[in-house]
Amino acid sequence: MAKLAALAILLLFSIAEISLSSAKKPSAAAARREDIPFIRCQVCHKIAEQIYNQVEKKQAQISPKKVSEYQIIEIAENVCNLKKEEADWILQIDIVEKGDKLELVEQGTEGLCNSECKTIERACQEIIGYSDTDVAEFVYKHRPSVDKLANVLCKDLSDACSKSPPPVPKDRIPGEAFVAKPAKDAEMEKIMRSMEGMPGAPSMKMYSRDDIMNNRFGDEDGDDEDDDDEDKFPGKLGNILREKESSKKDKDLKQKILQGVKDAGKVVKGHVNKVSKQLGSWWRGKKTSTKTSKKGKSEL
Repeated sequence: MAKLAALAILLLFSIAEISLSSAKKPSAAAARREDIPFIRCQVCHKIAEQIYNQVEKKQAQISPKKVSEYQIIEIAENVCNLKKEEADWILQIDIVEKGDKLELVEQGTEGLCNSECKTIERACQEIIGYSDTDVAEFVYKHRPSVDKLANVLCKDLSDACSKSPPPVPKDRIPGEAFVAKPAKDAEMEKIMRSMEGMPGAPSMKMYSRDDIMNNRFGDEDGDDEDDDDEDKFPGKLGNILREKESSKKDKDLKQKILQGVKDAGKVVKGHVNKVSKQLGSWWRGKKTSTKTSKKGKSEL
């Protein structure tokens, strides 16, 4: 467990370096809500496809047990949340202009999340709305085909496909080009996400790369922490923090990153102390056993 917590600190170092080097970049683009009517029906079919496939994948993992309704609800709740693994499918889609229509085109690899990514997420959330439990119940009870599930979700539970999408205005500004995400970034995000809520590390928190780059750290306040903790993190991160120019925004960002490292550091310290005590007890027992053995031999 201590190794896992230590790995978390190393990952935080790497992400901190990325965020500091990118701190002056503009904020991530917001969703283009005006585009949602043109893609709503396509997004709805993607949701149905993802819920179906993810339930089938879960079933294969736990077979011969049956997937529980709770597990299906979890999939339905997270399928439109980019901070969750169930929504990774959104990162693989590019919105492409074709005549007076917009089409969702799968790229086969994850891309950097821009306004198009956020637009798909927003459309997804609007479609599933409060129907996630209804969808989950329907899937659990009937195990429908993809087409049947899409019909229920897109026509009965929502109006996503109740009418044809309107033509795209000729003066619409094209969206960004799809840019594949570096493999290392994708892998790091998966590792960090897998550590969220890790047993034995209650104080660890997982931030996505977008959260860090856009200074979205919640309401934590690192000003009340003891300055002594800064001495526990020398090396690369410390050098980066000291060498950066002291603009107010950068200072705030550095404090937030350091606070995240401190949280993980407390976990590591606890594990190290525990292991040290165990080793100490083992070593004292070994020395006592050795002395007893020597004493016995000398008496002989």
